[in-house]
Amino acid sequence: MGKLKVLPANIANMIAAGEVVQRPASVVKELMENAVDAGATRIDVAVTDAGRTLIQVIDNGCGMSPSDAVLCFERHATSKIATADDLEKILTYGFRGEALASIAAVAEITLKTRRAEDETATKVTVEAFGSIKSSAVSAPVGSNFAVRNLFYNTPARRKFLKSDNVELRHIVEEFTRVALTRPDLGFTLSHNGRDMFVLKPAKSLKFRITDLQGSAVTGEMVDLEAQTTVARISGYLGRPESARKTAGNQYFFVNGRYFRSPYLHKAVMKAYEELMPEGLNPPYFIFLEVDPLAIDVNIHPTKTEIKFEDDTVLFQILYACVKETLGKNSFGASIDFDTEGAVELPQLGRSFEEYKGVHTPKVDFDPDYDPFASAPGTTAPSGSPAPDPSRYIRPSQDYGALFEQKSLPASRCMVLQGKYILTPVASGVMAVNIRRARERILYERALSAIKKEKHITQTTMFPVQVQVGVQNRLLFDTNAALLESLGFDIAPFGNDTVVVNGVPEGFSCETGKVEQMVSDLTLVLSDSGSSLQEMIQTSMAEKFSTLGSMSGDEISSPLEAQQLIDALFACDNTELTYSGKRIVSILTIEDLDKRF
Repeated sequence: MGKLKVLPANIANMIAAGEVVQRPASVVKELMENAVDAGATRIDVAVTDAGRTLIQVIDNGCGMSPSDAVLCFERHATSKIATADDLEKILTYGFRGEALASIAAVAEITLKTRRAEDETATKVTVEAFGSIKSSAVSAPVGSNFAVRNLFYNTPARRKFLKSDNVELRHIVEEFTRVALTRPDLGFTLSHNGRDMFVLKPAKSLKFRITDLQGSAVTGEMVDLEAQTTVARISGYLGRPESARKTAGNQYFFVNGRYFRSPYLHKAVMKAYEELMPEGLNPPYFIFLEVDPLAIDVNIHPTKTEIKFEDDTVLFQILYACVKETLGKNSFGASIDFDTEGAVELPQLGRSFEEYKGVHTPKVDFDPDYDPFASAPGTTAPSGSPAPDPSRYIRPSQDYGALFEQKSLPASRCMVLQGKYILTPVASGVMAVNIRRARERILYERALSAIKKEKHITQTTMFPVQVQVGVQNRLLFDTNAALLESLGFDIAPFGNDTVVVNGVPEGFSCETGKVEQMVSDLTLVLSDSGSSLQEMIQTSMAEKFSTLGSMSGDEISSPLEAQQLIDALFACDNTELTYSGKRIVSILTIEDLDKRF
């Protein structure tokens, strides 16, 4: 007897469901795309407990007949294709007829749907083990899908879902992708009864991007438009100065469908070369229109990967179009020939000291000055006793007596070009690398904070509002306790903004640096995927220390230098950073003697 056997349909459906329904966001994506295909002009999405308890998608599309309402839950029941040739010219989102069957295999579904020509609606309930019940009800034209208790029959898969905030971020991501493809439609998204997005039909794609990502994003973009024999390219490109370390707001669409392409992403990044520092990511929204026969959208279960007939040619076209657009907007190198008679001025930045030295102002004071003594040529008021000099402290004598046991150490420190601190020690001169010292100090503080030890928060003079987008706002919510323990005072404001009321000791409170700090924080917080707690703690501490060392104000006085040295020598390791780079170096008397 052979070992092979055919699986029952219900088990086969549950395995296939894993390809399409990976998390609640997958359900949102499939149901929203079906609603768009149904010709809806308004699509409402409501989720409870980040989709664990309920995912409801309501549309005003064409609806389904009573027979189609039951048949749609069968495997490969589709109205989009009839023959194999139809797979070569797909223009709709869905076409395989797998989504509803896969969702029904791992959740409880209730559907209410009605066509305009029908007097009553049809209610279909899919229960455990695939049993289907239908009845006539009253409902508006369109479809209303309610998906409850996702993965109720596969507890292992439900167990591996992330926190509500993480799952909600994925839902927002899928919602955003669909909403971007159809700015002419209205969309809403609510979570636990609270509206997150209320999008009315937009006049153009740019207005839709503004509604989703905020005016700060669209304000830093330029139009992209090109027509070739291979593809029509349109959309928006971010200015080089708007590039961030985070890789958000980077979208590719082909024939109205979102897709991922590391290969085409390289074409875009190549066009930005020499316009921005390495490691930064510019935002872009790029729409491609190609012949449907030249692409294959049926190579991935979630249809997020697409095979192009000749991606090498498309790479070169996209690179040339992006490069040309950036050049037209004067982001590339340019030559100004009209310079006759102009005064050549040096470009002053960090190297300002090369043109004009920075000197510490000299302070003169009279140590014998007594503010209580009568001014020359005046006498004390009549009837008032003459001041007793013994009652007052004379700065030249008593101040020194107070500190004669220990003179102020800060006067022994010298700051060299904002990079090093030099101070005499018994064996010679000690040099401290300021940035690396900060890294070590902040690393140990962050590590202890992550291990539940709170640290000092310095309050900003004025709260700083930073628009981060809905997804990143949820990221700050998820890590609120961690940020508080590290010394950050960051509060939510609306759906897409945070307010910074305080930063850890050592960070700058300057508005511009706070905004950059928030941008960097989104990168740090979104990149902690390790499953080992100790590795997570160490990795997070390293990232926070690197961020803090770049965000601090410049050290400009001996007192600030001494405070940094004191904090450094309070650390467990004062010689090396967490990556093994040297912080302190001693130049001995013998080393100096060799130079003379």
